Amino acid sequence: MTRGRIRAKLKRSALYTFGCVRRNAQETQEATSWPDGPGFSRIVHCNQPLLHTKKPLKYPYNNISTTKYSIITFLPKALFEQFRRAANIYFLLAAILSLTSVSPFSPVSMIAPLAIVVGLTMAKEAVEDWNRFMQDLKVNNRKVNVHKEGGVFDEKVWQEICVGDVVKVEKDQFFPADLLLISSSYEDGICYVETMNLDGETNLKVKRSLEVTLPLDDDATFKDFTGVIKCEDPNSSLYTFVGNLEYERQVYPLDPNQILLRDSKLRNTAYVYGLVIFTGHDTKVMQNATESPSKRSTIERKMDKIIYILFFVLVLISVISSVGFAVKTRYATPDQWYLQPDDPNNKLYDPKKPALSGLFHLVTALILYGYLIPISLYVSIEFVKFLQAIFINKDIHMYHEESGTCAEARTSTLNEELGQVETILSDKTGTLTCNQMDFLKCSIAGTAYGTRDSEVEIAAAKQMALDLEENDSEVSKSFPMENGKSEIELETVITAKDEKDHKLAIKGFSFEDSRLMGGKWLKEPNLDMVVLFFRILAVCHTAIPELNEETGNLTYEAESPDEAAFLVAAREFGFEFRKRTQSSVVVCERYPSFEQPVEREYKILNLLDFTSKRKRMSVIVRDEDGQILLLCKGADSIIFDRLSKNGRMYQEATSKHLNEYGDAGLRTLALAYKKLEESEYTAWNNEFQKAKSAIGGDREAMLERISDMMEKDLFLVGATAVEDKLQQGVPQCIDKLAQAGLKIWVLTGDKMETAINIGFACSLLRQGMKQICISITNMEEGAQDTKETVKENILLQITNASQMIKLEKDPYAAFALIIDGKALAHALEDDMKHQFLNLAIDCASVICCRVSPKQKALVTRLVKEGTGKTTLGIGDGANDVGMIQEADIGVGISGAEGMQAVMASDFSIAQFRFLERLLLVHGHWCYKRIAMMICYFFYKNIAFGLTLFYFEAFAGFSGQSIYDDWYSLSFNVILTSMPVISLGVFEQDVSSDVCLEFPALYQQGPRNLFFDWKRIFGWMGNGVYSSLIIFFVNLIIFYEQAFRSGGQTADRSTVGTIMFTCLIWTVNCQIALTMSHFTWIQHIVVWGSIFMWYLFLFLYGTSLIAGDAYQLLVEVLVPSPIFWTTTLLVTAICVLPYFAHIAFQRAFNPLDHHIIQEIKYYRKDVEDEYMWSRERTKARQKTKIGFTVRVEAKMRQLKAKLHKKQSRTSSIQSGSSIRSS
Repeated sequence: MTRGRIRAKLKRSALYTFGCVRRNAQETQEATSWPDGPGFSRIVHCNQPLLHTKKPLKYPYNNISTTKYSIITFLPKALFEQFRRAANIYFLLAAILSLTSVSPFSPVSMIAPLAIVVGLTMAKEAVEDWNRFMQDLKVNNRKVNVHKEGGVFDEKVWQEICVGDVVKVEKDQFFPADLLLISSSYEDGICYVETMNLDGETNLKVKRSLEVTLPLDDDATFKDFTGVIKCEDPNSSLYTFVGNLEYERQVYPLDPNQILLRDSKLRNTAYVYGLVIFTGHDTKVMQNATESPSKRSTIERKMDKIIYILFFVLVLISVISSVGFAVKTRYATPDQWYLQPDDPNNKLYDPKKPALSGLFHLVTALILYGYLIPISLYVSIEFVKFLQAIFINKDIHMYHEESGTCAEARTSTLNEELGQVETILSDKTGTLTCNQMDFLKCSIAGTAYGTRDSEVEIAAAKQMALDLEENDSEVSKSFPMENGKSEIELETVITAKDEKDHKLAIKGFSFEDSRLMGGKWLKEPNLDMVVLFFRILAVCHTAIPELNEETGNLTYEAESPDEAAFLVAAREFGFEFRKRTQSSVVVCERYPSFEQPVEREYKILNLLDFTSKRKRMSVIVRDEDGQILLLCKGADSIIFDRLSKNGRMYQEATSKHLNEYGDAGLRTLALAYKKLEESEYTAWNNEFQKAKSAIGGDREAMLERISDMMEKDLFLVGATAVEDKLQQGVPQCIDKLAQAGLKIWVLTGDKMETAINIGFACSLLRQGMKQICISITNMEEGAQDTKETVKENILLQITNASQMIKLEKDPYAAFALIIDGKALAHALEDDMKHQFLNLAIDCASVICCRVSPKQKALVTRLVKEGTGKTTLGIGDGANDVGMIQEADIGVGISGAEGMQAVMASDFSIAQFRFLERLLLVHGHWCYKRIAMMICYFFYKNIAFGLTLFYFEAFAGFSGQSIYDDWYSLSFNVILTSMPVISLGVFEQDVSSDVCLEFPALYQQGPRNLFFDWKRIFGWMGNGVYSSLIIFFVNLIIFYEQAFRSGGQTADRSTVGTIMFTCLIWTVNCQIALTMSHFTWIQHIVVWGSIFMWYLFLFLYGTSLIAGDAYQLLVEVLVPSPIFWTTTLLVTAICVLPYFAHIAFQRAFNPLDHHIIQEIKYYRKDVEDEYMWSRERTKARQKTKIGFTVRVEAKMRQLKAKLHKKQSRTSSIQSGSSIRSS
C-alpha cells in the first residue's frame, strides 16, 4: 500500500477554503435542532441492521429491478398489453362466440389462431424482460465487504445489504447504497468520488467524514460502534442531504459532504468505511429513475385507429347482412319448407320473430366477416420486428472492435419508430465525449503556439475540401488560382491528416510546436513570461502526484481532467510537478539550463479554489527568493475584468487567440499573476483568517468578498487551449443527423462553460451563432429575491429572446439556447413551460446545463408532449435513465462506466457515432418496411373479406361462405404470410450507402409519407376494387357458362376455388409490384406462395376431409382452359390500376428514392459524377448546425472577402486607365 502511506501523510482539508472548512464545536451545537414531521422521519441505528428488518423501521432491501414484469405480474400485465390492441379484443369475443351454435366456423379455427398470436407475443416479451432481469441480477450480485460482528468484515452481495450495515468499499469500486462516510485511508477522512453515473461529470468530488468518526479507521474499531442517525426521507435530490448523527452522547449535523451516493465510484483512495442509510429503490439514484414504461410506436397506435375503422365497416356490413336476413326470414322463409319454419325449436329461421333471427345472424356475420380484421397481422409484425432486430444486432458497421460490443435491439417493438425521430436529446459526458483532455495550443505574452489542429478543424477542413471538389467548376470560375490552388484553399489551410497520424504518444498532451519543445523556449524573446506561464501550470492546482510503479513515471490525480492535462504539459515543457506536502509543492524545473534540472520548492500560503460561481482558481505562494506571488487561472471574461492597467499589454492579442481557439472547439482558460508585498499580504491574510473562522451563514459570502479583494490588479500572462476529446466520429455523426432534419438537444450535468465548449467542438455551436443564455446566476440571489421575482426575470428573458428571433431578418442567422438547471427548474413549471418550448423550437441548438436526472426526464417529456413528435433519448450513465425511459426511444451507450443506461434502454450501441447508421439506415428501412407491410396486410384482407360479403348477399344473406373453411384458415397462415414477411424484413428502397449519402431520405419517416391517411385509404380502396373484380368477373363468367366437358356449369365449390385462386394470384402479384429490392429470397417466397396454393389444393383434394373439394384440382380445374384464362384475366385487371399509378408517379411526380433508383439503374452515379454530387448536395435538409453549415458560412465569408478584393482591383484598374488616357 505504498500509495496509501504516501497520501495518508497529507491532510487535504487544509487546502480547501470554502467547501471543506470544518465546523467548530460551537457551530456544531447550533446545528443540533431537528425538524419534525413528514419528510424527516428516517431513523437509522448504526451497526444494527437487524433493527431495520421489522416494523416500524422496516426498510427495503438493496436489490433493484428495471424489468417491466415480475413472476406475479407477468400474466396479468402481459395479457393487458396484448388486449390493449383493439383487434385482439375483437378476436377474443369472436373466439368466445365460436363456442355457440350460430358460429359459421368451428371453435378450434377461431381459438387456435388467437392463442398462437397472443402466446408468441407474450413469449417474446418474456424473453426480452428476462434479459433485463439477468442484467439486474449481475448488478445485485456484486460483492462488497460488510461488517458482521466483533470487528470482522466479510463479503456480501449487494442485494443482501441492509440499512445500518457498515461496509468497506475499496478503490475503483462502486458504492452499493447511499452511505455515510465514516473514515477513509487518509488520516483526515478525505476521499475522492467520481459521480459520472449521477451527474455526468468526470472530475472527482472530494468528500470528507466527520472529525468525530476519524478514529474508526480499522476493521477492529467497529466492534462496539453504535449510534443513531435521524435524517430526511428518501428523495430524488442528488445535491442535498439533511440529517444528524447521535454518537457518544453528542449530536453532529450531517450534510452532502459526508454522503456517498450509490453508483458513484471510489477513486484515488485505498478504501473507505461507510454506513448504509438508503438502500435499493430508496437510494437517490433510484429515486431519480422512473418505472419502465410500456412504449408503443406511432405506427402501432395509428394501426389501432385503422382497426377501429375496419371494425366499423365490419359492423356495418354485418348489420346490412342481418337486416337482409331478417327481411328474408319474414317474407321468404314460410315458403322454404326445408328450413322447417314451423318448428318451435327453430329460432334461427322463425318468420314470426324476424328481429330475433336477424340478431342471431348478426353474430354469425360478425364472425364470418372477421377476416376483414387480420389476426395474423400482429404476430407477423412481431416476427418481422424480431428478424429486423437480429439484423440490427448483427450489423458489422455498428460493431465496436475495441470493446467487442455490438449494437443491440433490447426491444424490437420500436424498430419503425427509429425512422420517425424528430428530436434527439443527448447526454454529454461519456456520450459525446470520451472524457480525455489534451493540451493542444497556448498563447503566451501575445504569441500563439501550437500547430496541431483540433478534431473540429480537421473535420471542417475535410468537409470543406469535399465541398470544393463537388463545386470545382463553380469555384474555378469564381476564384482566381495562385500556384495551382484557389484562394479558398489557401485561406483554409487544410492540414487534415489521417487519424493514424494523431495517435497520442503521451496521454493528455497533443501539443506540437518546435518553438517550445525540447527546451527551445529558452530562445523565445519573452522568456520571463514563458517561464512564468509554465510555473503557473505546475503550481496553480490541487492535484497529487503518484508514482507509477510499472513505468517509474509520475501520474497526476486531479479533481478535473483539465488540471491533469496542464500538469502533463508543464512536465513536457520542463517543469515537472514532483511532490506536494502540507504546505508546499516541489517542481523540478529545467531552467535556466534545460540539461540540468533544478528542484524548487514553493510554499503554499493560501489556496482559493474553483467554484462555478467564481469561475477561477488562485494560489498564493512564496518562492525560494522570498517573493510572494498570486497565481491565477480562470475564464477569460473573469480574468480580463480583474487586470490592472499595466497588465493588459497582451490582452488584445490573447483575446484574438482565444476566439480562434473557441472556433476550433477548444476549452480555454486565461492565466495571470500578481506580485505581493509582505505587508499587503499580511493584512489581507489576517482578514481572510478571520472570515475563515467566522461563525454563521454569511461566512461563504465573507470569504468570497475577501478573495475578490486579492484577485484584482492582475497581469495577463497568456491562455491555454485544451481539447475535450470527442468520441470518434461524433462531429460527423451530428452533421449527418442535422442534414437529415433532426434537431439535437444536449442535456448535461456539467457547468455551462464546459457544455458550451463541447457545443463548439461538435458544431452544435459555431462562431457567429447568437447565444441566448438563460440563467439566474447573474441575479443577486439575496433574501429579497422571492421565487416570483426570479420567475418573472426568467420569463422576461424568454420573452425577449423570442422577440429577438422574430425580428431577425438575416436568413443565415442562427440562435442557440443555453439554460442552466436552476433557471430550467422554473422554466419547466406549468405556467412557463410552453413559452420555453416555443423558444427552444425556434433555436437551432439547445443546451441544458447543470440539470439533474429528473430534469432530464422532465425536459424530454415536455418535448415529447409539447411537440407531439417522436423523441430519442441517448446517454450512458445512471443519470440518463429517466431521460431514456421518458423518450419515445431510449438508446443506451454501453460505455465503461456501468450498464444502468443500457439496462433501461430500448436499443444499445457502443458509441454515439453508430446512432447515424441506426437511424438513417435501419430506422429508414424499418419504418418503410413496417408501413408498407401493414398497408398491404389491410389490402389483402379487405380483398378477401369483402368477397365473402358479396357472396352472402348474392346467396340471400344465408351466412354461407363461398370458400371452404380450410381455404380461409390457410389464407393468412400459409398462402400469403411469407411474401409479406419478406417485404417487412428484406425490402430496401435504396442501399445503406445511399441512405448515408442522401440523409434527406430520412425525412420520409418524420413526414410519414408511407403511412399517412391518404396512402392508407388508397390501399383500402385498392382492396375494395380487387374484391369487386374478383367476385363479379368470376360471377359473370361462370354464372351460366358451361364449365366441364359434359356441359355442366360450375358449382359453389368450383367457383369459390377459382375465386380463391384469382385472389392468391392477385395479392402475390401486387406485393411483387410493391417491392423495390428483389433477391432470390423474394422470388422464392412470392412465386413459391402461388405454387404452395396449388400444392395445398392438390393435397387437400386427396384427403378424406376435403368434402366438395375432393379431387377438385385434378379432375375439374386443371383440364378446363377457362380456369387458367380467367385466373390470368382477373389478376391482370386487378393489378392494372396500381401498375398505372406507380408508372405515372415515377414519370411525372417521383419521390426522392425513385430518382435515386433511376440513377442507380442507369449507372449515372458512375457515368455522371457531377450529377450524382449535385443530387447529394440537394439531399440535405436545411439546417443551421453541423460541419456543413460551418463550412458554408466560411465559404460565404471568403466569397465576400474575394468580392471586396476584386472590387478594389477593378477600381484601381479603372483609375489607372483614366490617368493613362
